[in-house]
Amino acid sequence: MNSINRISTGLQGADTVIDFLRLGDNVVWQVDSLEAYAFVANRFVCQAVNDNRRLIYIHFGDHPRLVDESALRGAGADFQIYTLNAGVGFESFTSAVYRIITFEGRQAFYVFDCLSELQKYWCSDLMTGNFFQVTCPYLFELDTVAYFALYRNAHAQDTVARIREVTQVLLNLYTIDRQYYLHPLKVWERYSPVMFLPHLLTESTAECITDSASTAELFSTLQIQTKKLDYWDILFEEAKPYLDAPLSEQAPTKDTLLNLLVGKESRITSLCREYFTLKDLIEIEAREIGTGYIGGKSIGMLLARKILETRTPHICKGYLEMHDSYYIGSDVFYTYIVQNGCWHLRMEQKKKDKYFSAAPKLQERLMAGNFPTTIKEQIMLMLEYFGQSPIIIRSSSLQEDNFGNAFAGKYESVFCPNQGTPEERYSAFMEAVRKVYASTMNREALEYRQNRGLAQKDEQMALLVQRVSGDYHGSYFFPHCAGVGNSSNLFVWDKNTDSSKGMLRLVFGMGTRAVDRVNTDYPRIITLDKPERPPLLAYGDERKFSQHYVDVINLEENKFQTISLEEAAELPLKTNIRLFLEPDHELARQFRETGQRGRKIPDIINFSRLLRHTDFAKVMEDILTILSAVYDYPVDIEFTCNFKDKERYRINLLQCRPLQTRGLGKTIKFPERLDKSHYYFASAGNFMGGNVRLPVQYIVFVKIKPYLELNESQKYAIANQIGVLNHILKNKHAILVGPGRWGTTTPSLGVPVRFTDLCNMDAICEVSYDSLGLMPELSYGSHFFQDIVESNIFYAALFQKDAKVHFNEDKILTKENVLENLLENSKEEVIYSDVIHVADLGDDGGEIYSDIVEQKLICTDKHL
Repeated sequence: MNSINRISTGLQGADTVIDFLRLGDNVVWQVDSLEAYAFVANRFVCQAVNDNRRLIYIHFGDHPRLVDESALRGAGADFQIYTLNAGVGFESFTSAVYRIITFEGRQAFYVFDCLSELQKYWCSDLMTGNFFQVTCPYLFELDTVAYFALYRNAHAQDTVARIREVTQVLLNLYTIDRQYYLHPLKVWERYSPVMFLPHLLTESTAECITDSASTAELFSTLQIQTKKLDYWDILFEEAKPYLDAPLSEQAPTKDTLLNLLVGKESRITSLCREYFTLKDLIEIEAREIGTGYIGGKSIGMLLARKILETRTPHICKGYLEMHDSYYIGSDVFYTYIVQNGCWHLRMEQKKKDKYFSAAPKLQERLMAGNFPTTIKEQIMLMLEYFGQSPIIIRSSSLQEDNFGNAFAGKYESVFCPNQGTPEERYSAFMEAVRKVYASTMNREALEYRQNRGLAQKDEQMALLVQRVSGDYHGSYFFPHCAGVGNSSNLFVWDKNTDSSKGMLRLVFGMGTRAVDRVNTDYPRIITLDKPERPPLLAYGDERKFSQHYVDVINLEENKFQTISLEEAAELPLKTNIRLFLEPDHELARQFRETGQRGRKIPDIINFSRLLRHTDFAKVMEDILTILSAVYDYPVDIEFTCNFKDKERYRINLLQCRPLQTRGLGKTIKFPERLDKSHYYFASAGNFMGGNVRLPVQYIVFVKIKPYLELNESQKYAIANQIGVLNHILKNKHAILVGPGRWGTTTPSLGVPVRFTDLCNMDAICEVSYDSLGLMPELSYGSHFFQDIVESNIFYAALFQKDAKVHFNEDKILTKENVLENLLENSKEEVIYSDVIHVADLGDDGGEIYSDIVEQKLICTDKHL
């Protein structure tokens, strides 16, 4: 090799032993003390200065700088010192280092503080290894030379092995009797017969220790690496002796573990500190795979259960199903990204100009990754624990289920029927994990984060692995009923409803049909002040607007499946099926009147007996009331319910999160003596968003007849054009009015927009056209509802058959259609002005008035 490629360490003896350094070398020193690392680092710095090299010092440790800045300046060195805060977290810190390396470019020389210092901030060997596996290859790619250090015996063997795998040079430096001994462990593409023996370093040489007696004597004085625990594990082991200590002595340790599992100070953290004990935190960590935060969804579920256990022990003992969930820590998500070579793509996607464009490729890579062996082994143990019980892998990101950011439905949750051999079950589990990880790059999730100013914040994805709640019913597995509950019910249709009692959105079978706007199906909406209050339906419509299909897990076919109500009703349910279903009495009457007395009367899902003959509704009301009171905030929960016989049942609390609502607000004074000719629309009830007086400048109206004449692809084009208008009309007081359901996945039932296509609207309105089969859905409690509530969008449903509803379509259409004017600078190839009518209400505009107590809503011309 030419001498120009030989780079000195600044220690002649070391240069002799390892045959100098090369461009691209990452050099990791295992040392006993910071002083030992400072010794070799400063020799390297002095040599680099003498060789006129560009020198970079990355300082992040909680100690004085290793490099003397004044000496460097005095020597006229070309250098830069970057002081970084590792406490901001792995992603932010690593990204900052990545940007520095990119900026400094090729053939720069680096000194990093000791990597072991990162444990003080991240408490995880896993993340220390991830940082090095990300940084080392990038430095190598740019032909740099970089110094790192590790404190000997301070890291798990697996971490050292991962660092050894990617570094070019790994050296042990021992300090014995004030003398330094060099023992190379890895020197890439260099070799000599004595290179990997210990050497005594002097000022000018390195004395190789070759005889067995001297070597044995030397190494016998050293501590052998026997440490196998991650730094994380040690912290939790050291916490266990405090379990029997007084609470005051437990507090500092408890706070440390709380910060590791839950995160830094927030309203949720404060609640966790109040309700979780030290024992709780140790037990949570015992069920964690990997390290890091357990994420918002896991915290919400655990905290809600702990609140009920503390405040209402009778509910826990008598009604609550136990859980035995596992948590895959947020550090594992980063490990997955690093292990599968996705970090560079992640850095690209973080750039503002590539936020959306780089996401599909990163998503594709995330769908093809695997876990390292150590994580795989832990997952296999978990799967052995669950056996062949169905499980669900749920997203539990750091930003999820928190105050103000629910991320409802933005990330995947994947059911695993969990049948087959251990290898088959692991393969299916990994596929589910990949789907959840890849969902962080879903367009809707990216837009959600961007709209809430979260695009550049770390979004670490932990996972919640839960045993699916339910039982075997023939070849199917499902709970008897499931749903969502809200402690505040702002969507009411009867002025006598007590909205503070909350509501449920209940389905038979798996809860998926409760959290989504499901085609052709309607969950049962239950107001908890009067659970038996009938739904808001015209006489004879109960069957039409009820649940017709049931979601189940097919154990024989090892898949999630939807079956008909008729098939589900024939299954052995192990309880009284009449708690959930009863004969359709209205249809029976029709059969009698038409002389069809012999016909079989089909069932209808209405939960009437469940609500009349059990205390289920009262228990759910109590649960919501307690949780809301402790949160000091409305809450949203997901749950299942399973019966053992006619009366005994268990509720499984799957999820709890804060639910943003406007509340009642101040009473709004309505305009006096208005003629209906002034109304664009009016209704008694069927709205959501509190007491409001909203200005209206634009009404975006989708006309029913020309919409239904479109083919399916054209209907999706209408949805896309609504999305363009949503962007153009941001902050311009626009409302959206259309037929049937906004956000449906079936274009024949409404306009199939995504929520991000209407998120800038001040209000949305769903209009019924009964004769054409288009009806709004009172979707309070669904993911669509969560988005509306979080975004402070006012919602109204106009049932035109209701005598108290007035919809003046002609008044909207008499206004000039300004659609073409709004879209003139857009890239829309076709402008659907015959379907979409955008009415500009002129200089005065219009207003929406609503009053919850009076259940009154109008949208009218503006009256000052």
